[in-house]
Amino acid sequence: MIENYNAFIFIAIGVFWTLLFLQSGLDKVFDWNGNVSWLKGHFEKSILGGFVTPMVGTLALVEIVAGLVCAAGTIQVFLSGNTYWLLQGVFLSIVSLLMLFFGQRLAKDYEGAKTIAIYFGVALVSCGLLLQA
Repeated sequence: MIENYNAFIFIAIGVFWTLLFLQSGLDKVFDWNGNVSWLKGHFEKSILGGFVTPMVGTLALVEIVAGLVCAAGTIQVFLSGNTYWLLQGVFLSIVSLLMLFFGQRLAKDYEGAKTIAIYFGVALVSCGLLLQA
C-alpha cells in the first residue's frame, strides 16, 4: 500500500521510533534491578538521587507508550497514509527525550546529554516532516 516516497519516509520514521522506545522501555522493565541499581549510582550526587525508582517506572511507561503509539501510527500510515497517530507517537518520544536529557544534565553526564540531544534533533526533523504531511 506504499504509494509514494513520502509514505516510505513516514513508515521509516515510525519504525525507527517504535524500535528505539519499545526496546528502551522494555529493557527497563525486564532488567528492572540492573537499571535501578545503575541509575542510583548515576544520580547519587544529584537532587534526583532519592527518586530513581519512580523515575525509572515513569520513564519506562512513557517510552513504552511512545513506542506503541509509533507502532500504531506506522500501521496507520501503511494502511491509509494518515500520519495522525505517528505524529502523536513522535510527540511522546520528544517528551521522553526531554525527560532523559533533564536527568543527564542534572547528573552532569554531559556526554550522555549530547547523545540525547542528537536524538532530539532527529525527533524534531521527524516531527517537521510529519507536520508537512
